[in-house]
Amino acid sequence: MALNKLRDWLEAPASAVGERGGKLNVLRGAVARVTTPLLPDDYLHLVNPLWSARELRGRIVEVRKETADSATLVIKPGWGFDFRYEPGQYIGIGVLVDGRWNWRSYSLTCPPDWTGQGGARLISIAVKAMPEGKLSGHLVNGVPAGSIVRLAAPQGGFVLPEPVPAKVLFVTAGSGITPVMSMLRTMDRRGGVTDVLHIHSAPTAADVMFADELRELEAKHPGFRTHIQLTDEQGMFTLDQLDAAYPDWRERETWACGPAGLLDAAEAHWKAADLADKLHVERFEVERSVIGEGGTVTFGHTGRTVEADGATSLLEAGESVGVQLPFGCRMGICQTCVVTLTEGHARDLRNGDEKQAGEKVQTCISAAAGNCTLDV
Repeated sequence: MALNKLRDWLEAPASAVGERGGKLNVLRGAVARVTTPLLPDDYLHLVNPLWSARELRGRIVEVRKETADSATLVIKPGWGFDFRYEPGQYIGIGVLVDGRWNWRSYSLTCPPDWTGQGGARLISIAVKAMPEGKLSGHLVNGVPAGSIVRLAAPQGGFVLPEPVPAKVLFVTAGSGITPVMSMLRTMDRRGGVTDVLHIHSAPTAADVMFADELRELEAKHPGFRTHIQLTDEQGMFTLDQLDAAYPDWRERETWACGPAGLLDAAEAHWKAADLADKLHVERFEVERSVIGEGGTVTFGHTGRTVEADGATSLLEAGESVGVQLPFGCRMGICQTCVVTLTEGHARDLRNGDEKQAGEKVQTCISAAAGNCTLDV
């Protein structure tokens, strides 16, 4: 028992150590930050895989099925993770598959400062396996509990404000429910479920993620209503049905997340009602309308090269050969992935705009337009 408590303390985050934990915690944080290279990260990893002075890491402690093709991953972060994120934000997660680190971004589904049994602070994400998604399929059906992952800090602007608006509407479909679950769980934890309506669409009852929990929340909170639209049986819930079904929708601050078609329709509907400022949208996929020419991509500082076709982003090309580029949303929104193009040309996959040597490029939404070199 004492050994487990010691390990839990050693694995706990060391961020903001001056604010909590006393002198020993300050010392531990200082050691983690100043001993490299005298005590390299590799040596820390040998002692405990969650110890790192250079990067955020975590251990998967549970993989729990939500539906046949989706699962919740519960993760215990190591040193440096900041649990003071906002409900609705996402994290980056890197997973070792076939000898290479593969990175994707997933919404957190837990409330901030969430603790599990024994008081250990945890985080959770939910992943839906996509037919073309090698990593998502691995996370849902292949990754075992105990696996060590890399983490990127929480970020994103699709968040629940504090205080929560008096009247709230969530519109989700498929895995678009994941950031909303973080918001709902936060409101439940804080006793803030006052007047909340949630409209969620899925093909069948078996495809509804968190179905049991949604029913429990509805039974627990008189102010929470959930409308589940089973599209295979009932057809799509179209937004022009709102007036008849929920005529007070105009009074509600609204968060929408799901497929691009749903979000495009929501933006048009709210704009037509002159309520665009009351709608908050989160997109999971970049809308690609252009394909680049492709070419040889060189990552200057590493010396690595890769042949990439015109539909593969520079970020994905780098990750395929083990180059760790900065990234955040992977959607062209947050600007975290911006690097300098030192040679050649790149093309924006959304609109076809071309960048040339000397310009900054967003690697998550840009592809090679011929041979090019990045300052990475």
